[in-house]
Amino acid sequence: MREGEHLIAARNGVAVVFGLNGLALASWFARVPAARDALGLAAGELGLLMFALSAGAVLALPVAGLVAQRLGAARTVAGAAVGASAGLVLAGVAAGTWGWAPAVGVGLFAIGFGAGSCEVAMNVEAAAVERRLGRTIMPRFHAAWSLGTVAGAGLGAAAARAGVPIEVHLAVIAVVVGGGTVVAVRSFLPGERAAAGGAAKGGGLRAAWREPRTLLIGVFVLVMAFTEGTANDWLAVAFVDGHEVSEAAGAASFGVFVAAMTVGRTVGTVALDRWGRLRVLWATMVLAAVGATVAVFADTLPLALAGVALWGVGACLGFPVGMSAAADEESRAPARVSVVAVVGYTAFLAGPPAVGLLGDRVGVLRALLIVPLLILPALALVPALRPPKAAEPRREPAEATSARG
Repeated sequence: MREGEHLIAARNGVAVVFGLNGLALASWFARVPAARDALGLAAGELGLLMFALSAGAVLALPVAGLVAQRLGAARTVAGAAVGASAGLVLAGVAAGTWGWAPAVGVGLFAIGFGAGSCEVAMNVEAAAVERRLGRTIMPRFHAAWSLGTVAGAGLGAAAARAGVPIEVHLAVIAVVVGGGTVVAVRSFLPGERAAAGGAAKGGGLRAAWREPRTLLIGVFVLVMAFTEGTANDWLAVAFVDGHEVSEAAGAASFGVFVAAMTVGRTVGTVALDRWGRLRVLWATMVLAAVGATVAVFADTLPLALAGVALWGVGACLGFPVGMSAAADEESRAPARVSVVAVVGYTAFLAGPPAVGLLGDRVGVLRALLIVPLLILPALALVPALRPPKAAEPRREPAEATSARG
């Protein structure tokens, strides 16, 4: 009984960590328009600045698994969260008080590196909890991350509307994220180490890089990460500039997107079980393409927000289902997931500057049309995610729906 209680505490602790990680990132994204105005940046310059956050996250990927293997998931998550919190404080002060873009870039790099490291380690702990529970709860943890982004977007919109300085807002969020994570990891399972370390073994990893299916899944994840990341990075700015709404309304548009992502991830497992990966992915990708197009060309704000909602629902399943497809065969999962993550995260590295430079030419709002232009040809990649015959998807037990991971 005591072991069961500890397992439930670990589950709840992991859920809190996922939520706080989403809160940290969304809090910055919601205040991007304020930072842009404070620094006086053009779209291309802003894109290059946000490259620092993506670079930090991408560079964390090959390092975080090894660190978690040596230090354990709890210490890695706590240290990463504290680093990301320090980055939030620096980015806020550098933008709002100093008006110094290079220092903002340093803060963004710290946010990205901390959040990326935390993402790897918290997924390791989540997998360990899932194995101990003996039932599928991983989607619930990712839903908790989405709920964190909803909270971050909502608080960001409220702070912008109330005129709260960006440095004050982000400092408060940093205290909540850093302190909350340090407390939450105390309930993690004792002695859990990163299973991801096995992915680093030379032969398996090199072989995975030569597998056509793995590489196709990686390209698919790249497109879907770009679809999601473009909205995270640019939606608020695009609405402020293109639809001429207030900064608070721009932050609210981002909130609509992450709320739609959360709903989609919550109910998406039901759709996947009923209709299978291929049909659901084809349908949701078309929704994302249509939604992004409507968000750009809508002549009223309600219609544009409806497009954003469709975009969010359509983008919500691509990344997690791609990771699941990479892990279909348990014995090869670590190496394949590592390859797919590296390929997929390239979108977060290249996406912000690409959209920003395009925005300099056609405006940030019209630049969002790059999303449907990439999604449509990517529909041809979906068959690569078909489960192998020996690895049919496991149906989530009904009782798992009660876990709020």
